[in-house]
Order: sequence, then structure tokens, then C-alpha cells
Amino acid sequence: MSSRYEPNGGENFSLRDILLQGRKMSLDERTKFFSHWIGTRRTQGESLYLRTATSMADRAVDYFDPWTGTVRSMLMFGSNNYLGLTSHPYVREQVKKAVDKFGSGIGGPPLLNGYTTLHSELEERLSALKGKEDTLVFQSGYGANVGLVSCLAGKHDTVVYDVHSHASFYDGIKMADAPAVKFGHNDVEELETILQGLSSRTTGDTFVGIEGVYSMDGSLAPLDRIVPVSKRYGAIIMIDDAHGTGVTGMGRGTPEHFGVADDVDIAMGTFSKAFGVVGGFVSTTKPIADYLRFFARSYMFSSSLAPAVLAAVIASLELLEKEPGIHRQLMDNIDYLTRGLHRLGFGVNPQSAIIPLPVPQTLNIRKAAYHFHRAGIFINSIEYPAVPANQQRFRISMMATHTREDIDRLLEVVEEVWNVYNLDTNGHTRATATRA
Repeated sequence: MSSRYEPNGGENFSLRDILLQGRKMSLDERTKFFSHWIGTRRTQGESLYLRTATSMADRAVDYFDPWTGTVRSMLMFGSNNYLGLTSHPYVREQVKKAVDKFGSGIGGPPLLNGYTTLHSELEERLSALKGKEDTLVFQSGYGANVGLVSCLAGKHDTVVYDVHSHASFYDGIKMADAPAVKFGHNDVEELETILQGLSSRTTGDTFVGIEGVYSMDGSLAPLDRIVPVSKRYGAIIMIDDAHGTGVTGMGRGTPEHFGVADDVDIAMGTFSKAFGVVGGFVSTTKPIADYLRFFARSYMFSSSLAPAVLAAVIASLELLEKEPGIHRQLMDNIDYLTRGLHRLGFGVNPQSAIIPLPVPQTLNIRKAAYHFHRAGIFINSIEYPAVPANQQRFRISMMATHTREDIDRLLEVVEEVWNVYNLDTNGHTRATATRA
């Protein structure tokens, strides 16, 4: 590797540095440089990506540890499987029945041969959950957002969106080639100023794109304020409630939590969070759903979800109705962890199952993440480019199946890491170092 691309052996490079350096390189240079860099990080215990699980997704998961060459159990605090449904006996039973009846796959898109009674039943159940006329099921949450935005917004329309919107929403805007204006995260005043400026147009629609729960920090959109403002200016409201469905609003989602579900025009969600599988959906009016089925390219040109996935989501929706204690247990666990973090000095006030712990930009977050790994805690470290360079964090994801003992152990390790790396609970390095 040329020293031009690898000062100091690349030891102090971040992913941000890699992207900046990559602009100066050919494809061959930048891919070889990155491959060398990530390989070095792995051997030094600074890359925990692609950890290999050897058991089902649950509160504790067995992982092969490449640094010790052994399989070890880790407490899972990094999964979106918020309700712990992937391992629920009823869900597994229904999945087996679906595979026995429909086989392992379908082999075609929904509009042709890829539509079954499972699709129809799931769409009806999701429409009831979201209080909408119709629903269509996509092959991924990413595909749902991309298909939704690129299909409905055109060059004469304007998309107004929160700056913290998901990458799939950004990509949908690019594919739509529609004018777009962003507003500050949850800044209702700026949103209204933008909408007021657009209200004098004589052609085109205005779409407002927001998320119910923002995945990087777990914050909720203030829908009780955003929805009335958007409606005042005639905007069409699109809500990505991937992390809210099954969690907020007693499981019905963030619009239900704020009492504005009837005023939301288009509700998007995924099956990869609280339902723990894969896929996405859009619930809306029947005319919009009909239009999406024929013109959303990610729906038209993708094979249908496998019967096992559909059956898992249907079974999960049944459990939400029949066993409300699952949802209550998730809420209780979030409350218990919150009180424990307060005792440690963290000023967290989670409104969802996502609890971020901010850390300073100066911290080698990869080394600190390896400390969690060695302690048997699976937790996600979030660094640039997933978040701005000065907003890196650890992200805890709570599950209904966690025990009090699991949460106590997490709190022990959080305190230990914060002490070892001289951090305060506001995400800064302490002025006086102890030991590293």
C-alpha cells in the first residue's frame, strides 16, 4: 500500500477517513485499501461486523468467536427483535405448518404467480392494525420505502423530509427525481415555514416524510404537532414506522400513540423489527394501494416473500392480540433499564425500545465495543457514516424476553466500560484519566 493512502499504516483511520480518501483513488486502489484496512481491524479486535451466530435469535445467542476459536453465549442487546417473537413456540409452529402447505418459496412476483391466501390474510390484518383501507406487502422494508417514494412523487411534486430520515427514503427521493427539501430533526417550526412557502404553488403535491421512531437515537416524531401542521397546508403524510410498529401505541404504532392514526395518509412499516423476520408493507387508501401494486417497481419486479415469513408475521399479529403481556413485558424492561441507567448517572428518557449511550468522537469506539464483546454483551456501536462523526454512540435494543438478571449484567458492563475508558455519562471524556 502506498503511504499516500495509508499514513501511519492506517491505524487511526475511521470509516469517514476511508470515504474521503476513496475519492482520490481508482476502484482497484480504494477496494484493496479498504480490504487491507478492515482485515487489520478484524485481527486487532476492532471490527465486530459479521459475527457468526450458531443459534436462533433470542435474549441470548451463541456466537463463534474468531479471536478465541470457540462458540460462546452472549446476551443480545443489539437486535431489533423487540418482542422476542422469532423464538416463540406459537410462531415457530405456524411457520412449520405454512412450509408444509405452501413449500419453501413461491418463485414469482405478487402480480403474477406470487400471491397466496397468506398474502391476502396478512394484508387484511395489517390494514386492521393500521386502520387503513388496504395494504400491500413488499419484499423488504428498504424496498417498501424506495418503491413508495419513487412511485408516488414526481418532478412536479415536492418531498419535505426530516434530516434524520432513513437511507431508503433518501434513495427513494433520488429515484423519484422529485424536488426535495429537508428540515431539522423534529423541527416543527421549520417544517411549517417550508410548507407555507410551498403553499403558493399552483401545481404538484407536497409530501411530508417522517419516521415514527428514529432508529439511531430512538426519538419519536412529535406527530401531534407535525400532522396538524402538514394537514393545514394540504400535504400528503408518509410515515415510516418501522421501529414503532409492534412497540409504540400499544403495538399499533406511533400515530396511534399520538392519536393521529386516522390523519396519516400512508403508513409504512417493516417485519424486520418487532416481528423479527424480513419484509415491509404500506398501508393506505385502496386507490393508492392499487396504484402502488402496478407502478412501484420494487414491488412489481421482486419475487414474493416466502410462506414461512408471511406465516411468522401473521402469528406475531395474533400474539399481539391474544397475549398483551408480551408488549407489557417489553415496556417493563425498558423502564427497568432506564431506572438502572439513571442510577449510573445517564440522563436517558427512552420513548421506544432503542436507548442510545453517546460517546465522544475522540474515543476509539471499536476498542470499547470489543470490551463489551469480551464481557459477553452484544451491543451495537454506531459510528460514521451511520451518524455524524461527532454523534457516535452505543445503541441498546431492548427485548421483551430479557430477564432482570440480563439487564443487571448489561448495567454492570456499561459501568465498567465507562470507567475503563474515562467517560462521563454525557458522552464526554473525563478531564482526569484513571487507567485505559
